[in-house]
Amino acid sequence: MTSFLCKTCGTQFPESAEPPNECPICEDDRQYVPAEGQHWITYDEVSSKHHAEIREEQPLLTGIGMKPAFGIAQRALLLESPGGNVLWDCLPLLDEMATFVDSRGGLRAIAISHPHYYTTMVEWARRFDCPVLIHESDSEWVMRPDDSVDYWNGDTRGLWDGLTLLRLGGHFAGGQVLHWPEGDALLSGDIVQVLPGGRWVSFMYSYPMLIPLPAREVERIAAALEPHGFDRIYGAWWGRVIPTSAKDVVARSAARYVAAIA
Repeated sequence: MTSFLCKTCGTQFPESAEPPNECPICEDDRQYVPAEGQHWITYDEVSSKHHAEIREEQPLLTGIGMKPAFGIAQRALLLESPGGNVLWDCLPLLDEMATFVDSRGGLRAIAISHPHYYTTMVEWARRFDCPVLIHESDSEWVMRPDDSVDYWNGDTRGLWDGLTLLRLGGHFAGGQVLHWPEGDALLSGDIVQVLPGGRWVSFMYSYPMLIPLPAREVERIAAALEPHGFDRIYGAWWGRVIPTSAKDVVARSAARYVAAIA
């Protein structure tokens, strides 16, 4: 028995003798199945064909990516905090990355912005004996159920050292971001999408399928972020960073979006 991963989105499925018939995450209208059809790869194949890319983003925040890129090509973020470290978003590759994470004190929790980045979250949780924090609104998208997955509810989940998960919805009903006041930053995944150039963000129901969110949803997301202070936003990919005045960027980006869609 082995575990198969979807080559398009990176989602890991339970152990089985044969690949699944389909990937529900890719069949969903926010993602896509490639024209040539659904393809699968084993967990061991991923480990043998890829290696870690590690870069410091700012003190106590390190980007962890893969070379060559895999699936949606996101990079995760390791946030170091006195009360315990958090892995923000996730990647299929574990062994080489786990050695680095161990060197920084391990993990107290994993938190993932939305289902496109769940990948091998259960492997990570078992390796570090920690929970995966996911909003209950996205529970249907967990393809590999496990006791390590901690479904939370409401709009905020306080962690420690001021760290707070904020459910913003939008891209997915349970879409969440991580507010890090000590680092004056917001870790946003795709929920608040950092655009090329580092001067604007945007918000979509589907990015590859170009399906926008209603204006009222964007206004609600901007309003939910208003009480929280942050100067930087770290998006889902290398270089997708708002380096300064990020709270103002969210406000003017939301206003631009609403005006355009109107």
